[in-house]
Amino acid sequence: MKNLLLNTTKSVKRGALVGTIAISAAALVLTGCGEAPPAPGGNAGASENPAAADYLGCIVSDSGGFDDQSFNQSSYEGLKKAVADLGIKMKEAQSSATSDFAPNLATMASAGCNLTLTIGFLLAEATKTAAADNPDLHYAIIDDNSIKADNVKPVVYDTAQAAFLAGYVAASVSKTGKVGTFGGINIPTVTIFMDGFADGVKYYNEKQGKDVQLIGWDKATQQGSFANTFEIIQEGTKITNNLISEGADVVMPVAGPLGKGAGDAILAANKDGKSVKLVWVDSDGFVTAPTYKDILLTSVVKTMGEAVESIVKEDLDGKFDPTPYVGTLDNGGVALAPFHDLDGEVSADTKTQLDEIKKGIIDGSIKVESAASPK
Repeated sequence: MKNLLLNTTKSVKRGALVGTIAISAAALVLTGCGEAPPAPGGNAGASENPAAADYLGCIVSDSGGFDDQSFNQSSYEGLKKAVADLGIKMKEAQSSATSDFAPNLATMASAGCNLTLTIGFLLAEATKTAAADNPDLHYAIIDDNSIKADNVKPVVYDTAQAAFLAGYVAASVSKTGKVGTFGGINIPTVTIFMDGFADGVKYYNEKQGKDVQLIGWDKATQQGSFANTFEIIQEGTKITNNLISEGADVVMPVAGPLGKGAGDAILAANKDGKSVKLVWVDSDGFVTAPTYKDILLTSVVKTMGEAVESIVKEDLDGKFDPTPYVGTLDNGGVALAPFHDLDGEVSADTKTQLDEIKKGIIDGSIKVESAASPK
């Protein structure tokens, strides 16, 4: 299973944030769907480029904030690692609402940020405007590919591929024959996870002659359960309780901080005699959300931290490239995390099947399709 599972190690905690996920796939080339480059080398990077001392890398979160234990946090830690490895300076702006996006970006432009990272699909319009107003500054946006500009690099992920694996394994461990998912807001970067998860469950049923049901998402109609927020944690708890009451014993929230609400609901349900498992998204929840490690089956991971550091290094070296980066199973941009403490819940046969499925997705013999997949 070493070829299937994403190996992670724990880093030292910095402040209130959990440390960076160190991923064995190494740092990613961020041009097209390229191969993995050499990883930035410790503090030596700063001495190799004297411009680092004057380089300012900046980051603007979406409304989930940098402690969301998900994609904002992973991106933030990537920039923090670039500071440590390359010797650059850093400036950050945390958004608490969508109305903060434009002012935060204006602050970064005024500060003269060489590169400003914006985190999430919802920042697309504000990022596009800021980039047009500041053509001499560079921008990179995570989870959006709609901006076509020479000074903006999109970083997107075909997460349906890794979510397919998560759906398959979720169906394989379900005792009730029902698994569930829900989203924060009905946007492409959310539904792409749900589509892949749905296809993985369907594939399991086809191959194993089973009839595991998916609650919370209908891929055909693109309708399902959404909290309509990424900020109100209790909405995640509420929806998860509904899914559990309908019989789901594996739940995948695709809702940023609302994943914590889902985890809390599952912990409470299990104290009452249930046996429900959690699938995390964006980061390896075993590392970034250890409160839920006892119930965590796996995670659908996007290697955002590595992407962020590589973008910064390329820009520092004068190699900024607006060509979109698309993370896939093939280039290590997305992956299924280890099963960690619940490894014994997944049979050896299922692990072998997952390895074969991953190979099939990479070589194209197994099709994973979502209307939200990067084009």
